[in-house]
Amino acid sequence: MQAQTAAKTALRDQLVTARNRRSLDEVAEAGAAIAQHLLGCDEVRRAASVAAYVSVGREPGTGLLLDALVAAGKRVILPLTRRVEAGHLDLDWAVYTGPGSVAPARFGLLEPTAPVLGSDAIATPDAVLVPGMAVSAAGYRIGKGAGCYDRALDRVPARTFTCVLLYDDEVGRDVPVEAHDRAVTAAVSPSGIAQFGG
Repeated sequence: MQAQTAAKTALRDQLVTARNRRSLDEVAEAGAAIAQHLLGCDEVRRAASVAAYVSVGREPGTGLLLDALVAAGKRVILPLTRRVEAGHLDLDWAVYTGPGSVAPARFGLLEPTAPVLGSDAIATPDAVLVPGMAVSAAGYRIGKGAGCYDRALDRVPARTFTCVLLYDDEVGRDVPVEAHDRAVTAAVSPSGIAQFGG
């Protein structure tokens, strides 16, 4: 367990360093390519509702994607970070209707300003798009370490399309896995969508 945690920390440091070297142009270009792939894939095209997030820092940009999803008439929900009684961070959810429906929040995030829907709202979308730092060939992602998205993915029905947004060189990495980690069904990067499992 401690070895896995240490391996995750080392990998996370390596991934953060690589991301910090990416130019803002690369971030924007990756976001545009990812949006195009997702908007064209059946799972998102057919979805009536989508859970997504607002990218920060050097994550592949999600601005174009979010606005295209809203323009396509989809109900979009975004996360809000909350500290729960157990002391850990968890995610609540609220509806996104456009750039004016988010505001600065803790941890340098932009979060929706609409009424919160509760942590179980993540179980309702037809497609769930999540951030990450890398993903293995089996669909296990590594995030920033708070465990919020593993808790959220635990609430998502088994056959829901769950997809992590990454750069090309972050897909198919050797990601250490712990008992609480939840696999995603797909990853999207500028070069396309990779599906995992059955």
